[in-house]
Amino acid sequence: METTTEKIQVRIPDFCGRRVGSGDLELVREVVSSCGFSRYELANTVCELLGWKRANHKLKAIEYVSWLEELEQLGLIQLPVAKQAGSHAPRSRVELTVQSQPQPVIQGSVKDVVPVTLKRVESSQELARWKELIARHHYLGYRVPFGASLRYLIQITTAEGQTVAGCLQFSSPAWRVEARDQWVGWTDTSRKKQLQRIVSNSRFLISPSVQVKGLASHVLSLVNRQLPEDWYASYRVRPVLLETFVEQERYRGTCYRAANWICLGQTRGRGRMDRDHREGEPIKTVWVYPLDKRFRQILKRERSA
Repeated sequence: METTTEKIQVRIPDFCGRRVGSGDLELVREVVSSCGFSRYELANTVCELLGWKRANHKLKAIEYVSWLEELEQLGLIQLPVAKQAGSHAPRSRVELTVQSQPQPVIQGSVKDVVPVTLKRVESSQELARWKELIARHHYLGYRVPFGASLRYLIQITTAEGQTVAGCLQFSSPAWRVEARDQWVGWTDTSRKKQLQRIVSNSRFLISPSVQVKGLASHVLSLVNRQLPEDWYASYRVRPVLLETFVEQERYRGTCYRAANWICLGQTRGRGRMDRDHREGEPIKTVWVYPLDKRFRQILKRERSA
């Protein structure tokens, strides 16, 4: 008597909103099984082969590692052992030096420290200082950002000259946020097509020694003017909405409110890339700031611009 075994079909998850076919999956399996690469080497190789790039032609390698791990969880591939345990955006060790140690307290108001400028981090020295400040003074510490990113040093002017007062990071948006998605009025199709028009303020630090009233909201007003052009120059995508997530047990989001950001509600305690409704993250308040009056019209388009 003949017996048949029922084969359960597992749907291949989309990659950044892009449908992945069985042919693409076979290519992934071939590269994984034959090349002996690390996870990030695999990511760069397959992204290059399949043309999975940003608008500025750089590879989507960091997002791809997350997608590979999702495939492994579904039993579709077997990855090499990760060299570094932890999240998809691993915490990196940062050597702390005297340049990030607390400095003499600076007090006053914004008018006492103008002009305030945002210096885009470009040199290795600027990046080292940025990492140190975040690692030493930000409660989340330093992590490799997920996807696209830009960093800034906040510079203020004192009697002694310009000094670094803090730093900022902007990166790729959260994949799915219920409060944000409902407010925009997104369908799944339009969200997948236009998600990269949103940029997330993923780090914001004013150094503890800088106690200047109104500085944080003033910095956010500078961001609104400078970031869109810098982001477009780097990634050839013009953002129309900023977002951020404020851990409600720690902060009220006062500077965002003062800078006219809009509070949309709270998250449900899920990670930024969680598609399976797993909970466990701290509850955060969702804030957004429109950069274009037509932001909702642009974000609801169901075709890429």
